[in-house]
Amino acid sequence: MGTIVIATNSTLDGVVQDPDGKEGFRLGGWFDRFGGDDLPTWAALETDEALNAEALLLGRRTDAWFATRWSSRSGVWADRLNSMPKYVVSSTLEQPAWKNGTVLRGDVAEEVSALKRRVDGEILVYASYQLGRALLEHDLVDEVRLVVFPVVLGAGERLFGETSDPKPLRLVESRPLGAGLTYVTYRPVAAPEERR
Repeated sequence: MGTIVIATNSTLDGVVQDPDGKEGFRLGGWFDRFGGDDLPTWAALETDEALNAEALLLGRRTDAWFATRWSSRSGVWADRLNSMPKYVVSSTLEQPAWKNGTVLRGDVAEEVSALKRRVDGEILVYASYQLGRALLEHDLVDEVRLVVFPVVLGAGERLFGETSDPKPLRLVESRPLGAGLTYVTYRPVAAPEERR
């Protein structure tokens, strides 16, 4: 049975939009500006995470974004990302941009539930905040891993949006990554009425 792990970078106020500043968001580019000397430690963490995962689950825009940035790279981390299976959730996409991709076209909850039954191991969700919101809404997320950057932007797209119900989470790990970044891991817990 697979586990869905949302793994993303976020500002302190939850913004995930335009970390590299290439999307035109006026506050973009926060990743390099506020990651600083901690980025090599961050890269080691991300490499280990990819080496221990079985697949990536992405939205359409994220698939295209990662394909342009990773397809031509090499090295341990890049080789793993480029070679691993990728599942792209989209109702309009014909062919994924990144190699080894499969499009999931049907109902998100049904498709991802079926994927969890097929893939044994971690299925990482990178940088796909709209998909992440849908997965959280349908209680399909098994873990949330955030690298929090020490800046409050005050505006921008955030990982978490409205949900129909509260989504309680339990902190399972928190540690610094160098002098400024923080790595936190949460797992969902059953709502009080579900624990009875």
